[in-house]
Amino acid sequence: MDTGNEQQNGTPAATDATTTRSTVSRRAVIGWAGAGVALGAAAVGSVAAATRQDDAVPAAAQVGAEVPFYGEHQAGVSTPVQDRLHFAAFDVSEKATRESLVKLLKEWTKAAAAMTGGREVGTGAVPGSAEAPPDDTGEALGLPASRLTLTIGFGPSLFEKSGPDGTTVDRFGLQSKRPEALIDLPNFKGDKLDPARSGGDLCVQACADDPQVAVHAIRNLARIGMGTVNIRWSQLGFGKTSSTTPDQQTPRNLMGFKDGTHNIAGTDTGKLSDHVWAAPGDGPEWMTGGSYLVARRIRMHIETWDRASLKDQEDTFGRTKGEGAPYGKVKEHDDPDLKAMPADSHVALAHPDANSGLMILRRGFSFTDGTDGLGRLDAGLFFLAYQRDTRKAFVPLQQKLAASDKLNEYIQHVGSAHFACPAGVRKPGEWWGQALFG
Repeated sequence: MDTGNEQQNGTPAATDATTTRSTVSRRAVIGWAGAGVALGAAAVGSVAAATRQDDAVPAAAQVGAEVPFYGEHQAGVSTPVQDRLHFAAFDVSEKATRESLVKLLKEWTKAAAAMTGGREVGTGAVPGSAEAPPDDTGEALGLPASRLTLTIGFGPSLFEKSGPDGTTVDRFGLQSKRPEALIDLPNFKGDKLDPARSGGDLCVQACADDPQVAVHAIRNLARIGMGTVNIRWSQLGFGKTSSTTPDQQTPRNLMGFKDGTHNIAGTDTGKLSDHVWAAPGDGPEWMTGGSYLVARRIRMHIETWDRASLKDQEDTFGRTKGEGAPYGKVKEHDDPDLKAMPADSHVALAHPDANSGLMILRRGFSFTDGTDGLGRLDAGLFFLAYQRDTRKAFVPLQQKLAASDKLNEYIQHVGSAHFACPAGVRKPGEWWGQALFG
């Protein structure tokens, strides 16, 4: 949707360290077996097929599949997009030290490796002393890994914060390691940002095909971090509005439109290198192989949109609502003629051809958070975009869209955050942020 409706879907799935594994964890098999009658022969067939495929890449939606935690890049960026999201931004406690923060990151890494592998945290949910709290909260017992990925990012405020007297505070000795690309995002026209839903020292993006698995992951990390970090804000998401796999049907957003056809594919190593992964020399060495994440909570004025005519809706996007074809074309993936659609339509403004080839990788999700007290749905798009340099990608694109996109009649950006997501953890014993704190 906003900031690149055209920057979204339609190019292949990840083959690097974020590629989905075809193996099924012991815990997943036990979980399915325990479901027995409820799952029936279909579940047994799924397990058998998964164990037969060896190293073949399974279908993105394969039940219970695991995504490797260790690799060159963090999983959850170019990985085939899952169906559910639990995103959390954390603030580091004022009492925390560099040593306690490093200790937490090590503990988080171990827990993340376990949970993405379908295993319990620490000694688990039930063993151990009956007088002590379990290491694992237990709500994911018996559930498969569900393609869970956990992606960490570091916000500008982790590197430097303004003190009470306006001076800059370098709490953890990281100020000199802040990447120039990790900017404080500018205020865009039309923004109505809620500070309580913006910013954060750290973030963790949990994506999975089972919402309970995603929530379990964030809950356990928050529990481990108690006393060192606290959740500043969080967001649940469902119904992915973007895809990194062109063989899947293009998702629709809550406005009923197929949400983009030009997302960077997880298998397109050339475009990933050009537009997503930070390269040597782009900034500090600790960010090489990482990416910059922009998270935006975009409220849709659903009731106003639902009263708009079909023509007005299609003019807003520059695509047909049914097929998703660009104006003047027949099929969704037909090359658009930008001159055939309204100049202020979303496609005309956001398409790479209208932006000198500029591309971002999107992993957006829909959300509904009840009503706003006036009977209107609090619903919209939780926009997630990864790029090699935010200053050269999201910022110029959003400035353009904020100025003249017809879609602005129906949406408003109400939350915003920016994070530097480092490269992947390559092997057991290494930990999130090791190169930054080393």
